[in-house]
Amino acid sequence: MEIKEVKSKTDIKDFLNVAAEIESVLPNYIRPLNNDIEDVFDENKNVLFKAGNAWRWILKDGNKTIGRIAAFVNTKYKNFGTDYPTGGLGFFECVNDAQASNMLFDAAKEKLKSQGMHAMDGPINFGDRDKFWGLLVEGFEEEPIYGMAFNQPYYQKLFENYGFQNYYNQYYFAMNIDDKIPAKYRERHAKFKSKKDYTAKHIDKNNLEKHAEEFATVYNAAWAQHNEGKEITKEEVLKTFQKMKPIIDEKIIWFAYYKEEPIAMWINIPDLNQYFKHFNGKFGLIEKLKLLGMKKRKTCKRFTGIAFGVVPKYQALGVDAFIICEGSAFIQSRRLYERYEMGWSGDWNPRMLNIYKALGGIQSRRLITYRYIFDNKHLFERHPVMDYSGK
Repeated sequence: MEIKEVKSKTDIKDFLNVAAEIESVLPNYIRPLNNDIEDVFDENKNVLFKAGNAWRWILKDGNKTIGRIAAFVNTKYKNFGTDYPTGGLGFFECVNDAQASNMLFDAAKEKLKSQGMHAMDGPINFGDRDKFWGLLVEGFEEEPIYGMAFNQPYYQKLFENYGFQNYYNQYYFAMNIDDKIPAKYRERHAKFKSKKDYTAKHIDKNNLEKHAEEFATVYNAAWAQHNEGKEITKEEVLKTFQKMKPIIDEKIIWFAYYKEEPIAMWINIPDLNQYFKHFNGKFGLIEKLKLLGMKKRKTCKRFTGIAFGVVPKYQALGVDAFIICEGSAFIQSRRLYERYEMGWSGDWNPRMLNIYKALGGIQSRRLITYRYIFDNKHLFERHPVMDYSGK
């Protein structure tokens, strides 16, 4: 067996195809779009190359590709409670062979050590946490939603036998569109409904610049308490919105306002995997025409959450119930979808997990983000629970 860094077009093709070769035996596997993966490694498309770097390898056994892995250094990647430099690994795929997987893990580890890292988290993405983040360990019975990891069950053993430890669990919850919103949410909603200064409405695709600014306002305020030093600009959001415009359903993206000031957001998109599962990783002209036809026929029956946030000073007031009830009533009355996939929340965010459970959501999947500390330089500690006090 031989490790080879991805350099040529042939290497890239092997990197993309080996995942499908290994995973396609799983009945519910859906191949991600090649473009979604390649954009991660494109310095012209991934802004994180300004704050770090990425490398990737394939594992060859003779002429056959039997595995792949990538490693990342991102100076913006921070987890509160960690005071040592930590890199990342991701896009791991491998045959069920410990020697093969260890060669891949070693390649990532040695590269990250050479860059001054003391540990590595994985599998993660050289990007945001909404895509390719975590290792699936429960929930193989359902098709993955867009951007969600879907992997062979034996990967858990390969990671843990190498020495990776559970840094945090990622829980996905789901509910059917007919499920009734619990009474306590309806009661809290009624209190706001009677106050004229509070409003909630879905976006207008013709006014994306305004909504991009609203998203940045809520996101930066809500995520400041995570102590990750992570902010987003209106321009970055607008660029993402414009890229997503062809698939945006404006009726499932909601903002709440106090006197026209954005105070909460509930961002959802159709589950694009319900379209992409027919494309085998491709997204050229033919696939785009097929997508338009499927959208017109309303073939997508699932939508998924990608962001939910409330400006801190409004969090204890019940604004979450207000925006959820306003949006849910609209979506349910119009029978827009059949199932809602809530996305994931880490076990370090009990407030969000409690919202999922209080809404009647049923846990549908569990993924793990692992940590591996090099040379026993530091004591392993699990990701600390979020401190909501603002201290």
